Amino acid sequence: MESELRVVATAGHVDHGKSSLIIQLTGIDPDRFEEEKRRGLTIDLGYAWCTLPSGREIGFVDVPGHERFVRNMLAGVGPVRLVLFVVAADEGWKPQSEEHLQIIDVLGVSGGVVALTKRDLVDRETLATATAEVRERLEGTALEDARIVPVSSTTGEGIDEIRAALDAMLEAAPGPQESRARLFVDRVFTIKGAGTVVTGTLDGRCLVVGDEVELYPTGQRARIRSLQTHKKAEERACPISRVAANVVGAEREELERGDVLGVPGEWRPTTVFEAKLRPVRGLGHPIGSRGAYKVYAGAAEADAHIQLLQGTKLEPGGEVFVRIRVSRPIVLDVFDRFVLRDSGRRETVGGGVVLDVAPPRARDDAPLRLAARASARRDELPRLLAAERGAVRAAEAALLTGSMGNGVPRVGGWLVREDVSSSVARAITEWLAGFHAEHPLEEGAPLALAREIVTSALRASGGPTQSNLVDSLLDGLASAGTVVRTASTIRLASHRVALEAASEDIARLVAAVGGEHESAPPTVKELLAQGFQREVIDAASRAGVVVRVGPDLVFTPGFVARAEAVARNATKEGISVSVFRERLGTSRKYALPVLEWLDGRGVTRRQGDLRFPRA
Repeated sequence: MESELRVVATAGHVDHGKSSLIIQLTGIDPDRFEEEKRRGLTIDLGYAWCTLPSGREIGFVDVPGHERFVRNMLAGVGPVRLVLFVVAADEGWKPQSEEHLQIIDVLGVSGGVVALTKRDLVDRETLATATAEVRERLEGTALEDARIVPVSSTTGEGIDEIRAALDAMLEAAPGPQESRARLFVDRVFTIKGAGTVVTGTLDGRCLVVGDEVELYPTGQRARIRSLQTHKKAEERACPISRVAANVVGAEREELERGDVLGVPGEWRPTTVFEAKLRPVRGLGHPIGSRGAYKVYAGAAEADAHIQLLQGTKLEPGGEVFVRIRVSRPIVLDVFDRFVLRDSGRRETVGGGVVLDVAPPRARDDAPLRLAARASARRDELPRLLAAERGAVRAAEAALLTGSMGNGVPRVGGWLVREDVSSSVARAITEWLAGFHAEHPLEEGAPLALAREIVTSALRASGGPTQSNLVDSLLDGLASAGTVVRTASTIRLASHRVALEAASEDIARLVAAVGGEHESAPPTVKELLAQGFQREVIDAASRAGVVVRVGPDLVFTPGFVARAEAVARNATKEGISVSVFRERLGTSRKYALPVLEWLDGRGVTRRQGDLRFPRA
């Protein structure tokens, strides 16, 4: 059965009643560890689920509220875009309330409900004051339009209203985006008799029992033995949902929180990415490049160094493009959200949107390049990537953007910027036109030289110069009918050898290899020494005026016809080289190459020292 549940993260200050509310809604205690029970706060991620009045399934990631455990909170909220935000009516807004809202805001949530808990502990006037304060705090954030519902986990008052508000939030929330499967691993453990189990939030596409998967960033391959969603065995798990995957082929020690389970070969982990960064609201100091930071994306956490690509400081209220280098490879997608924390100050300072997971070394045009990406749709990214690089392999574009780039012009397996392909076409056609004018008797130009011309044109237009791109562009011109390409030559499709331009030279050539010299003509080397141009000899051979029997021998067509007749008229006893040369009136120097040429054309077959005619 395909799961249709949606995952919601809880957020809010410690001891404001998140876990109690989840128990009321689901009947499940999300505090899994004895320490959490003893201390009365959520330390690690807890999970619970229920069915809403509409029949929709909803899962809750109950995340810690204590400042010490913000990293766990980020692991839970990271891939989730729906939030149940909790504020206690008797205590009101607290520092961790603000920090959690800052995180939610920069993560770009798409929907939220605010539960004003512990309503049974306050009077009506205090409840109204608390509601007004929360509404004021939410202004200008991703939750400013969220419904605020007073509720008591002790008396049950307001629980039905919370369920209705959650149903309305799910109804209005956008569906999961079609993209590559990615399970953000936030827990890894071993079950006796089953092996390694990873749990996390599934994004992208579905996973199916029996699928081969890759564990990123290690590259370890494994197979899904079984899947569970909310303790129910599933043959197929689909986003966005909480999933436990029992995998075969990976040991517990090989995995950690922040890893990703996905389809083999669909992701490329990165340690450098570019993004648009903005400070959290209320930040009282600028963000600079010299600080010690941590990046949180999905369930991953990594030390980070940031470089501002515009200016030297990011002032509160502004935004800037940045290049971020992280201490460990992480799996990112374009448009992923991330959070930035200052390690020294131990505070959340900003967050943003990933725009390039494999940025170029040169950063001169970064603002323009990243601005174009920031305003693009995913299906437009392959075209932008080709525009940035001049050309990019289609497979690599899919790896870096999550889109196949349908509709983007392709040359072979490449996406090529239009001005690059046109400059290459112009360069090769102009060069071939000049070559044909200079060598009218040549069938075509050497392919190796044509490759050099294309390489130079690519370099001049800012494109990559890989050899397979060069050949793909030449193949594209051939497919378009612009050129004709053989294994070793290339010519304009309009080019024809102009024998009349060398008619006198060709007549002299025929005289030199014919007449009294027909059975023992000069070799090609001797003809060159006599002043004949090689291209005249080659043109005459291609036109059939003379027959090239070997690299250094040409004969008249008449002599070759006589030689073929002699070979075909051989008796069933065959013909030797000696008899063959006597009947042609030539020497072994000429007879043997002619017989080998006849063998190659299928006129004769050799058996020992004899030749026999083929049928």
